Amino acid sequence: MICTLLRAVRCTERLHGCPGKPWFLPHSVPHRACSQTEPRWRWGLQEQNTTARPRCIWGVTQRSIWTQVRSPQSAKEDGSKQVSVHRSQGGETVLSTSQKVKEAGRDFTYLIVVLIGISITGGLFYTIFRELFSSSSPNKIYGKALEKCRSHPEVISVFGEPVKGYGEVTRRGRRQLVSFIEYKKDGLKHMRVKFYIQGSEPGKQGTVHLEVKENPESGEYEFRYIFVELEPYSRTIVVEDNRS
Repeated sequence: MICTLLRAVRCTERLHGCPGKPWFLPHSVPHRACSQTEPRWRWGLQEQNTTARPRCIWGVTQRSIWTQVRSPQSAKEDGSKQVSVHRSQGGETVLSTSQKVKEAGRDFTYLIVVLIGISITGGLFYTIFRELFSSSSPNKIYGKALEKCRSHPEVISVFGEPVKGYGEVTRRGRRQLVSFIEYKKDGLKHMRVKFYIQGSEPGKQGTVHLEVKENPESGEYEFRYIFVELEPYSRTIVVEDNRS
């Protein structure tokens, strides 16, 4: 029985990879009765089992100590991470500066676009005001000449009342454009305007030719002549002539 237990203990030591001294104490060597020694051998086996667990636990403890030994390296890695984060924060600062520069350039571009739009709008308003309300605009001169034609007795007798005026015919069939030519002579501005008139008499249509000259004192235009030419009859009606 004792030999069997010794073989079992040796097999157990070989399985656990612990050569050398047995796990049990030397008190198991004296030869006693099987009833007295068997509990001790069992106790030795139990002690072997209980000591195997602490070795596993000790292995875990060694692993934990090994990780704690590596903790300074992890601390260095944490430090490097902090440095990289700090650098990234510095990079963000540089990026924000570039963004500010881009935003400033964008605002400057918008300002230029707004100024160009304001200048174009101002030019359009000035042109509209000059064409409609200025005394030197072609439309204003056209309106004055048309009133003179409407009040002229020979024009009324030929064309009938009411006398209507219109400009050049557009591609869409509208009669809105008044043709005119501006030029300078002897340092003074001149303008020639042409438009058409038509009355109640059927088949009669006339072409009005006029010229205005700038007054050097007032700066306003004055009529030099106004002629009405009857197209089908080759007749000319002189409404006003100030060339002499």
